[in-house]
Amino acid sequence: MNLFAFLTPRPTLNDDEVAHGLRMMTWEHVASLSMFSVTTSGLLAAFALALGASNLQIGILAGIPFITQPLQIPAILLVERLRRRKAISLLTWVPAQFIWIPIALIPFFIDTPSSLAIVLLLVLMSFRGVLTSMTSCAFNGWIRDLVPQHILGSFFGRRLALATAASMIFGLAGAFFVDLWQDQSSAADSIFAYSYVLIAGAVFLGLSAPLFMARMPEPLMPPVAGPQPSLFELLKVPLRDKNFRQLVNFLFFWGFAANLAIPFFTIFMLQRLDFPLSAVIALNTLAQLTNVLFVRVWGPFADRFGSKPVLSACASLYVLVIAGWAFTTLPEKYFMTVPLVIALQLFSGVAASGVSLTVSTIGLKLAPQGGATSYMAVASLATNLGAGLGPLAGGVFADFFSVRKLSLTFEWLSPARTVEFNAINLAGMDFLFGIAALLGLIALNTLTTIREEGEVGREVLLEELMAPTRYMSRTIGSVPGVRWLSGYPYSYLRRVPGIEVAVGATAYQVASSTRTAVSAMTQSGVTAAQIARQVGRSVTKIVAGADDLGEFGIDIALHATRGAMHAVDGITADVGRVARGTVSGVLEALGEYSLDPFDLAYGAGYGTIQGSGEAEEDLATTAIEAVAGALEAAAGLGLSPEDAAAQTALGALAAAQSLGPEAETEVREAFKQEGIPVDEPATGD
Repeated sequence: MNLFAFLTPRPTLNDDEVAHGLRMMTWEHVASLSMFSVTTSGLLAAFALALGASNLQIGILAGIPFITQPLQIPAILLVERLRRRKAISLLTWVPAQFIWIPIALIPFFIDTPSSLAIVLLLVLMSFRGVLTSMTSCAFNGWIRDLVPQHILGSFFGRRLALATAASMIFGLAGAFFVDLWQDQSSAADSIFAYSYVLIAGAVFLGLSAPLFMARMPEPLMPPVAGPQPSLFELLKVPLRDKNFRQLVNFLFFWGFAANLAIPFFTIFMLQRLDFPLSAVIALNTLAQLTNVLFVRVWGPFADRFGSKPVLSACASLYVLVIAGWAFTTLPEKYFMTVPLVIALQLFSGVAASGVSLTVSTIGLKLAPQGGATSYMAVASLATNLGAGLGPLAGGVFADFFSVRKLSLTFEWLSPARTVEFNAINLAGMDFLFGIAALLGLIALNTLTTIREEGEVGREVLLEELMAPTRYMSRTIGSVPGVRWLSGYPYSYLRRVPGIEVAVGATAYQVASSTRTAVSAMTQSGVTAAQIARQVGRSVTKIVAGADDLGEFGIDIALHATRGAMHAVDGITADVGRVARGTVSGVLEALGEYSLDPFDLAYGAGYGTIQGSGEAEEDLATTAIEAVAGALEAAAGLGLSPEDAAAQTALGALAAAQSLGPEAETEVREAFKQEGIPVDEPATGD
């Protein structure tokens, strides 16, 4: 009996074998990502600090996984020669996972903190990086042939979601164990908490991943037809392509700029902000969760507008996040530190999801049909080279600025008192974050030289993101004395890279929910009442569990109705029934909460017309039926029919005005024919 028969590639696979392989691949990823969460997300950096690492050594540790990835290129030759991807993957993945055990045992045999301990950690991590680069090369080609092409997106989405959920649980558990151990042990024994977590992770997670991998079948690699060009020749081809060469430049500079700062966020929270490890892991998990959630937002945007506009918008938001870390201390922790860090982690997840998604898709779009392998290899090389050098430079900068400070203080002296105001106060890693943000802006300029087929201008994407918030200026403008504010905040915020994305992303989420709800109504005989129930359930899910919606009722009503109107083309119901059902459903659902009914009616009217205009539907019919829907919901809102109609019509007319003179005339004439007054706004108590 051949004990190694399971390593033999199979010429054909039946459906059951493929299904079994996909299950094993999912569990392998769950185990691997869970082990990754135990060894990263702050725990490995904290362990390195306990071993005596300097900022430069932390940078080297963060750069090792990227610096070793270019070894995938010579590994291609090994895969092509042996044509046994499963065997190569297992023979490199098993020892790579075993390496965590000697890493964990360092404090048991070497005095800590010490230079010998940290050098040994870096040597072992470097050796592991070499092994994992070879694993990645073989494994990526293997799973590319195993997963059926028609389920690529759905399968990898489910796989990532399950693995992410498991990784968050194990990562938080490891961090809480470390905090608990260190609270109850002496200072000399506190470092052993990291060792026990690493050993437990390696035994139960790290070594289980290769076991699942071993149970995955490997399809036989197709034979090579004719003479093949050399590896050197393959890698030169993408660099002769001017457009792709510009992308390579961006990937290198962006990888360098971003990773100049990102690896040091954890160190900053542990040392400068003095957060416990469990809090750091929880904050990193928050960013990871937001990352997964917002892939669903940026994917459709990339399909509609192109990868480049999404990449530009998300990269600019990431620059804003990096710069924001310099303001978490002034110069020490203050009352806004924790809220600001939470916000930065949330938006880093939003930005990272868009960058990660579009960096790969834009490369595939720019690569020629049938020649993507060498193009993507060069793109990967540029990305990893920049991402590997960034932490090294970051470590040098962090050490250099650790004993330097820049402050600008304004002082007012009078006989009665002295007042001081710190306008600028940068110290230590604050400089690092500022430099990284500046280099990120420079990298964004290289992105403008790339040409992607089918792309739209970045301003079109931002217009789509920000459109749901436009009504705010008009609402403010109706308040006497503050009309001059109507254009101020938005116009200036747009000049700050990333702000417009942060404001618009949540609005898009709300609109997408109701759009999906209406799109599900595909029956030919669908009624407005059925649409109202479906939309109402969708809105209830959005606001469920919220203790205090405050003044956001108008936002929810506007975004929900606007998103629903975008689905008109996808259903058989006419625009009037959709408008009537949507407004009725949204207002009835929101009427259950303590929200201003006048705001709700105004927002519903505005969003319905705005969405209908963007979908190029009949505005007159939409406006009349929107008011009819508001009348149906008036009793539940506590409004008289007259007030419900007037306020909804006022919102609808305001939206029509934003669409242009023709739209305003069309809506105003429709209201005039129906006898609906729109001259004066209704007011609440």
